[in-house]
Amino acid sequence: MRVEADRDACIASGNCVMVSDAVFDQDDDGVVVVLVDDIPDEEIDHAREAVKLCPASALKLAD
Repeated sequence: MRVEADRDACIASGNCVMVSDAVFDQDDDGVVVVLVDDIPDEEIDHAREAVKLCPASALKLAD
């Protein structure tokens, strides 16, 4: 499983990083950066939560 980020839609809230800093980071402008190609098994629940909490709906999960 992997996560896709729409960097143009991101509003730099940082919720994703707070939920899973192993999968997400932010660039100097606060825009989301996905750190991994495939989500580690132990981070899948966190990645799902980050997608759910994103106020801009800028994240989605893909198989």
